[in-house]
Formats: sequence, structure tokens, C-alpha cells
Amino acid sequence: MSADIGDQIIAILPRLRAFALSLARSLPDADDMVQAACERALRARESYTPGTRLDAWMMRIIHNLWVDTYRKRRREVLQDVSDPENDKPGEDGRTLVESRSELSRTWGLIAAMPEEQRSVLTLVCVEGLSYRDTAEILDIPVGTVMSRLARARIRLAEDLARPGAVAARTAETGR
Repeated sequence: MSADIGDQIIAILPRLRAFALSLARSLPDADDMVQAACERALRARESYTPGTRLDAWMMRIIHNLWVDTYRKRRREVLQDVSDPENDKPGEDGRTLVESRSELSRTWGLIAAMPEEQRSVLTLVCVEGLSYRDTAEILDIPVGTVMSRLARARIRLAEDLARPGAVAARTAETGR
């Protein structure tokens, strides 16, 4: 095992945090999961195979933590990550406000997805992982990754085409 595993983990912390946030939908819970995953990884560093993807290994640990601890909290709402300080009115601020609004709407729709679709969509489309790595992290076959991703993309595209889809999905799923 490389002596700089801690440095390698630090380098991918933002991605780990984003993945944990996509699962937990709560910044404090996501931070707790990342911290617990880092502790587990450092304690079990001998089980990491050098030369393999550290990010996939860490995301698998985070996913396992989430399954073990946070699955019962499905009803929490994704926190708005936009910074109101940047939402300035006027010609320059209008585009920023519209972009943040659309991003918030998109994340709301993703948060309302079933967990299996949300996880696959986040790993493949947000984190840029391969189908194989995603399948390994979630402990499912590659074909299942492909079908869940296809359903998630179709659902997201349909919902984005409909005004008010976030409110409808939230009422429908209770999220």
C-alpha cells in the first residue's frame, strides 16, 4: 500500500462529498458519511489493491455506509446548495439566477427519483464512472446499471420538459 493513501483520499474528497450528498440529500449527513468512510478506508487500507481506482473503492465504502445507516431517511429534502449572495438582480444576475434555478430544479427531480436510479445516474453522469465501476460500487450487474440509467435518463428528460415537475414528483414520492 502506498504511504500516501491519505493524500490520495484528500485529493478526491470533493467527489466523495458530492456522491455522499447525492445519497444522503443532507450536507451534515453527507459529511458524516465521508468522514466515516475515510476512517474505514484508513483502518482497512490493506484491503485496497494498489493500481485500482481509489475513488471507486471509496465510493463503494460510502454506498455501503449509506445502505447500512441512512436508507430509512429517504424523506429528507436535498439542501439547496446555491449561494444567495450570488443571486443578484439585473442584466448580469438574471442569467445566474436562471441557471441556479434550473440546477436546483434538476437536483430536485434527481432527489425525487427512486434510490436505485438516483445512485446510478449520479455515479455515471455526475462522477463520470464507467458502467463497470458503477456496477462494482453498487454490487449489481452491468446490465442492471444500463437499464436503471436508461430509465433515470428518460424520467429526467420527461420531467425537465414539464413545468412544475419537481412539485409533482415531490407530492408523488413524498420527497
